Amino acid sequence: QVQLVESGGGLVQAGGSLTLSCAASGSISNINTMAWYRRGPGKQRELVAAITTDGATNYADSVKGRFTISRDNDKNTVYLQMNSLKFEDTAVYYCALAPSGGYAWDYWGQGTQVTVSS
Repeated sequence: QVQLVESGGGLVQAGGSLTLSCAASGSISNINTMAWYRRGPGKQRELVAAITTDGATNYADSVKGRFTISRDNDKNTVYLQMNSLKFEDTAVYYCALAPSGGYAWDYWGQGTQVTVSS
């Protein structure tokens, strides 16, 4: 069993920055993919960014150049550095883990709220 625990959400003014963290615990394979998803008010859940164990990344067009995903494989932790935040970034952000790599998300965190005031 794998558990994902997110932290770092909060309230920030537009133009500000936040860093989210997600720590994974349990039986985790050496090759996996971790990602951040978000669900804004009245919106569908969308992929924000993903990163493999060898550091390959993928970003949604809406966050390219503003958000950076990174990970510490020794700590099984993934981070999302969010800069130049916009009102439309307001959402619940979820951490996800694909234990065999790829984008088959078997595990999800409980979510952390990010609110950007305009």
